[in-house]
Amino acid sequence: MGIGRWLIALGVLLILLGLVWLYAPRLLAWFGHLPGDIRIEREGFRFYFPFTSTLLLSLTLSLVFNLLARWFREP
Repeated sequence: MGIGRWLIALGVLLILLGLVWLYAPRLLAWFGHLPGDIRIEREGFRFYFPFTSTLLLSLTLSLVFNLLARWFREP
């Protein structure tokens, strides 16, 4: 039964993220344009690596999954 709870929680989280992305795209417009994101643009060449955004996403997902693990932990 534990995996079922995880899948439901992940589905709800994805639905909420999709709704925010669909109906309020300005809330996430800053993502990918943070200081520390590497962007090199030259004629005929474009390189983009969202370093800071990736770190922020990793920290946020770690926090969310740790909170979910504590919440769904079976006694």
